[in-house]
This record gives sequence, C-alpha cells and structure tokens, in this order.
Amino acid sequence: MKTGIIFGKVLAVKIAFVGKGGSGKTTLASLFTGYLADAARPVLAIDADINQHLAVALGASQDEAHALPTLGEHMGLIKEYLRGDNPRITDTASMIKTTPPGRGSRLVRPFDDNPISAACFRSVGGIRLAVTGQFEESDLGVACYHSKVGAAELLLNHMIDGDGEYVVMDMTAGADAFASGLFTRFDVTFLVCEPTLRSVGVYRQYADYARDFGVRLVVVGNKVTDAEDVEFLSTEVGPDLLGWMQASGHVRAAERGRARPIGELEVHNLATLASMLSTVDSVDRDWARYQRQGVEFHLRNAAAWGSDRAGSDLAAQVDPDFVFGPALTS
Repeated sequence: MKTGIIFGKVLAVKIAFVGKGGSGKTTLASLFTGYLADAARPVLAIDADINQHLAVALGASQDEAHALPTLGEHMGLIKEYLRGDNPRITDTASMIKTTPPGRGSRLVRPFDDNPISAACFRSVGGIRLAVTGQFEESDLGVACYHSKVGAAELLLNHMIDGDGEYVVMDMTAGADAFASGLFTRFDVTFLVCEPTLRSVGVYRQYADYARDFGVRLVVVGNKVTDAEDVEFLSTEVGPDLLGWMQASGHVRAAERGRARPIGELEVHNLATLASMLSTVDSVDRDWARYQRQGVEFHLRNAAAWGSDRAGSDLAAQVDPDFVFGPALTS
C-alpha cells in the first residue's frame, strides 16, 4: 500500500543529508528515499559518505553492497562521456571535479540510459543507486577520500533533472562536506541532529559555513525519546527545526541494515517524512545562482591546484555563454 501523498506537479529537486557521524544521517536518508519511492516518485540515491552504508540501509546485503560498481573507479568513463565535444576541454586529463558544463558538453538526466548509468547505477530495493566507493586500506596515507567524491561532484555539475525527479545524496559526516563546492549543488540540505551538544555543535558549524552561500538548511531531529529531547532541540536549533524522528523499532531495524516496508513506520515518523517532502516540493531553484556558484568553485579549485596540476589555465574551461537551466530538459 502506498503511504506517501501524491502532490501536484513539482520541480526537480536535489537533496543532501548531512550531520555528525553517528547521528543517523544515513538511516534518515534511506527512510526518506524509501518514502519517495513508495509515493511513486522517481528517485536517484547517491552514497557519498566515507562509510558507504546507504546500500545496506536500502536493503542490500553486505556482500551485495560490496559488489556494487563505484563512481570513483569509473572516473575516466565519466569524464569522457561528459566532455562530449566541448571545445574548451582539450582532454579528459584536464577535467577536474569542478569542471563546469559548456556548449558541447553532455548533460545527464537521473533516469537516462547512458554509459555512466549502465556502468555505475544499480537497483537496490527498487531504488536507483550510485555509490562513490569505499575508502580502502590501500588508500590510507596516499589518497584523499574527496578524490572519490569528486566523481559524484562532476556528475552533479552535469546533471539536469526534470520536473518531478529527485536526487538524494548521503554526504560525508560533519564539516568535511565543505571540503568542496559539492555542498552548493543541492536545493535542500537536511541536517540530522541528535539532542546532544556535540550534534548541535555540528549544526552551528554547518549553518555558519552555509550562510554565505544561500544553502537552504533544514534540521530534522533524530533519536528523540521524550519531551525533554524536543525542548532541547527547539531551544538550540530554533526555527531551523522542521521536525524529529522518534526512537522506534523500525528505525532501529534500518540502522541495523534490516530494511522494513516504509508503511510500517510509526505515525509520527511518517508525518515527519511527509513534512520533509512538503519542504522539498516547495523549492524553486535559483538557476542563476546554481550556475554562478558552480563556476565560482571551479575557479577557486583551478587557482588553488587544478591549473598547476593540469599544466594549463583551467579557468578557460568556463563557457561564459552557456546557460544552465530548465530549458535544457526539453
């Protein structure tokens, strides 16, 4: 039985889940993704967390999750496909995670069939899923996890989602989400917050970083057990608090990787998911800012390290006449 409400026509929405490690960020991302799918909303989930637990939270076994193809291992293919015949990009070696699309670039839709989706996307629990890749022991001391997340950032920079399409990303925990411009690629960012000072501290840090970039930050409490927890969150977070998830057997099962049908979720928790969906569906994307911020972070990365590494001025990759917006979905 469908438990979600089908609303009228909605715009495409990119959604991020962030929060302190252990706050239940991945669990809530999986519950919301399942809620969208149960409401017959087309949703693409992307796991960009260093711990890579979203597949299991959506119902995959550990072995199935470990066998999933990753965006990180297909970076070459992703670059080659997205590059297209953009004359501003001389070769794929000069593409970095922030390289913006321009005339001649290939754009992707979340539910297109193309070489990237064929290589990297799989169905888990009836939900289309992409994962960035596990941080392996061989990476210790020689690689940064953000090199894997870079594949997801490049993909989102070239993703043009249409009406009624949802992209949900489980981000890495804490302020590490600000290690790249990826945090500006979302229409709504849900910060999952436990009723603890440490979790509220992460919220305040995130809010401070996000303020200057117009990030729409919405707080959802988690692991709430009583009225005192609610009062604490309300006092510490204020109007950013949208609602909260009460401690429950269903949520605990999800945290243990034993996904249950979303319809079995407790009434209050279903109502919180409904409020989250209403918030998401009220979004009106500022396309001009979306494009401007993508270019801004590319120029920052080009100046800081990209141009030196490529041996050429990567600022030249910016196409000033390219207009990124809903007209490209037609």
